[in-house]
Amino acid sequence: MTKPQTHLRDALETVNRCPEAQAEGFATVRQAHESEMAEDYVELIAELIETVGEARPVDIAERLGVKPPTVTKNISRLKAAGLVRRVPYRAIFLTDKGRALAENCRRRHRIVVAFLRSLGIDENTAERDAEGIEHHVSNVTLAAFERKLDNA
Repeated sequence: MTKPQTHLRDALETVNRCPEAQAEGFATVRQAHESEMAEDYVELIAELIETVGEARPVDIAERLGVKPPTVTKNISRLKAAGLVRRVPYRAIFLTDKGRALAENCRRRHRIVVAFLRSLGIDENTAERDAEGIEHHVSNVTLAAFERKLDNA
């Protein structure tokens, strides 16, 4: 077991990892990138349903800053994955699987934001940074964030 890094200089030193470990790290990042879209969409759909009563494609496009055809294409992907159901000319609804994913995403987001805030990061920056971190943080690191928050 290695000793924890206690100095910034130690933390900034180049780590020489074996090729297998490095490949595993890059594979994990690629997998996280692939699931980001689904996670962002189901989380937003759940939020819209909760706050305004429905999730319309036009509202999703506006909130995500994308064009409506992009939303249509991605909703089709989510439907194929069993995360949403869609009634033509009506709102979008989450399936049980979609609701479970949305709740997991919200939980991860809240933990990351709380952890960043505990470091003194302002609310807006913490929210913005959490949007990226929440998709990439491992369960091990997320649990460490929670422990640190519980002991604060």
